Amino acid sequence: MGLFGRRRSENSAATAVEQGHPELTKPQLKRATRTRKTWALITSFFLFIAVIFLILLQISGTSNKHLLRDWYFIRLDLSNVVPSSVPNFALINTIAQTLGLHDFYQVGLWNFCEGYKGEGVTYCSPPETLYWFNPVEILRNELLAGASINLPADINDILDLIRLVSNWMFGLFLTGTVLSFVLIFVMPISVFTRWLALPVAILAFLNALFVTVASVLATVMFVIFKNTISGVAELNIGAKIGVTMFAFMWVASAFTIFAWLVQMGLCCCCASRRDVKTGRKRGNEKAYSMDVQRGITDGAADPVVEPKENAHPARGVKFWKRR
Repeated sequence: MGLFGRRRSENSAATAVEQGHPELTKPQLKRATRTRKTWALITSFFLFIAVIFLILLQISGTSNKHLLRDWYFIRLDLSNVVPSSVPNFALINTIAQTLGLHDFYQVGLWNFCEGYKGEGVTYCSPPETLYWFNPVEILRNELLAGASINLPADINDILDLIRLVSNWMFGLFLTGTVLSFVLIFVMPISVFTRWLALPVAILAFLNALFVTVASVLATVMFVIFKNTISGVAELNIGAKIGVTMFAFMWVASAFTIFAWLVQMGLCCCCASRRDVKTGRKRGNEKAYSMDVQRGITDGAADPVVEPKENAHPARGVKFWKRR
């Protein structure tokens, strides 16, 4: 009994160790970490959506083509601007054209476009890196000799601030676009170990920070610009915020934030491949009841063990053969 009892205890101990940390096949390992993989792919999908809207933001207004010319941060309407050096301006039908100006100007991320009412956009400036919209310089270059417009003094005072904010906005949007695209392919590596999830989460945070800060800068700058321009009733200059452009940047900001939050959750939740291999976490329990040959789950039922051909015969059979 001592020999049989010792053998039985050894078998039960080995069974306990095997149940605590069984050797999983590759299909079982994938099944055990499927939840983590699903969330990692969701973060990539969020970033994919963000990249789409950031690209739309980047190409808006870059050329005089359908749709592109209709996307802008702000649109200035000078068709009824009041000049300071042209008499009887009330008798002129299109004051801006008489002064040498266009009826409207639209500001994008890379350039500006201009045009006339009834004709639409007629010209878009070449795309320029770190572009910033200088209304004073543009109007001075287009005004006819002898004509002048008294722009609000606040605009002249904040030109340096507009240039600084525009440069930061441009750089952050461009960096966020590139980083979001790269992170689409980097996010899935957090499936393998949680040690990789932390640096990826840091990159996702920086990406969300860049895009969101750029959106805040654009919103604040162009809202203040609109209020400053349209606030002078004597000039009669209209200003309109581009709703489509603002929707692009804020939708992109939202999805980069969603991707960062999910990635932060993966730092502490859901078993990784390394967790399952080392036995730290078991992951999805369905992986331990899979039919290894077919790679499907057997449900609650125990897996069927096929008898081996070279299995040892029962002890009773050996005894009778021996006799």
